[in-house]
Amino acid sequence: MSVTDFKSSLSGISPHPGVTPSLAALWWAGKGDWDKAHEIVQGESGADAAWVHAYLHRVEGDLGNAGYWYRQARKPVATDPLETEWEEIVSALLMDHPLSR
Repeated sequence: MSVTDFKSSLSGISPHPGVTPSLAALWWAGKGDWDKAHEIVQGESGADAAWVHAYLHRVEGDLGNAGYWYRQARKPVATDPLETEWEEIVSALLMDHPLSR
């Protein structure tokens, strides 16, 4: 699955059933459902989930909380437009995902 395919899937009613929780959270964020996205990623651990969590708090405007999650993800605090960061995270997570093969 490419980033373009992932973005196109936003017209559906739910994310592809084979995506990781972090990608599912990004899918819901892409649909504008911050609460659903946060609910998913909040229950996950690991660097990928922390990166998505950081992004979500940046979307929310809570930059202090976002900074904490960027540190947990071992990523620099993003300064690019939100849409650019969303695509960057989706691209990175899809690279290691079986759906992209």
